[in-house]
Amino acid sequence: MTIYFYKIDDEYGCFSNFSPHGFELDGVFWNTSEHYFQAQKFAGTEYEDQIRHSLSPMEAAKLGRDRSKPLRKDWEDIKDEIMKKAVQKKFSTHKDIQKVLLSTKDNVIIEQTSNDYYWGCGKDGTGKNRLGLILMEVRELLKKYD
Repeated sequence: MTIYFYKIDDEYGCFSNFSPHGFELDGVFWNTSEHYFQAQKFAGTEYEDQIRHSLSPMEAAKLGRDRSKPLRKDWEDIKDEIMKKAVQKKFSTHKDIQKVLLSTKDNVIIEQTSNDYYWGCGKDGTGKNRLGLILMEVRELLKKYD
């Protein structure tokens, strides 16, 4: 069986980076994993803090995608590590959603989005599904401690 997710109010909505599951990481609180991920594009700048304090994950995403601000030089090399760090912290902090992730057993997890061919499966299913793969990696790590 394949597990699909996208919207936060769907059955597996907690897999979305927009889900309201905050956590502390790097010494501060982040409202969502989207806030953390987008802010790390500008780590060490005032823009990082502006994104952290944004009112919603959608606003954090919009700010993080603003190309008038310079991305950190190593972003393309570390973005997957940053995403995994956020996802791992989110699911280790919240036992309720950790149970949901573990309940997927060894099923494939796919972010079913039509416009993202890197983090999701893309419109035609040929995307890299990096977020789904990271969720499955985190699931394997959590199984060791369950």
